[in-house]
Amino acid sequence: MPPRTADPSTPARPLWPPPRPAPGLEPPAEPPAAPSSAEPELLRVGQIAERTGKTVRALRFYEELGLLTPAQRTKGGFREYDESALLRIQWIDRLQELGFSLQDIRDFLSSLRELDSGPAAMDQLRTFYARKLLDTRQQISRLQALEAELKDSLSYLSTCRVCAPETPKSTCRSCGEQAHRDAPAPALVAAVHEPA
Repeated sequence: MPPRTADPSTPARPLWPPPRPAPGLEPPAEPPAAPSSAEPELLRVGQIAERTGKTVRALRFYEELGLLTPAQRTKGGFREYDESALLRIQWIDRLQELGFSLQDIRDFLSSLRELDSGPAAMDQLRTFYARKLLDTRQQISRLQALEAELKDSLSYLSTCRVCAPETPKSTCRSCGEQAHRDAPAPALVAAVHEPA
């Protein structure tokens, strides 16, 4: 039998597009593309307030003083901050714990912004922190002295519990208890007595 030949009147089946798979055999859809990590996350002022424990009013005051600058504003005028704002607020808190006012911090930042040289700016920052370290150590020394005075006063006062409840307060100034004869009353105790 001679081989069958294609009917020239029948159009050939195109090679593209490929035939569709049978129902239920479709390939899995590709997962959505992950957001680009190159774009920093921007936070609204309310989110910054929530993450730092500050009020929105305080954050706006920081901005008025030039301590905090939003990364951008939306078309609606909303402030948006990047992650560096969280670090700046933490830095402000630390300086306030060291005794600086917001005005002091503003003046210091202004002086840094006036410097174009990086080494000069870092040298000024180093001098600033070195001076504050000295102040902090002196404050620690004063607090340690106060701690010792408080301990002495508590030790002295612990013996007052042996006195009878009806003992007049006026006798405390010249207490005759044996434990109090060995040493004068600490200044924090003696100062509360009324003059004789």
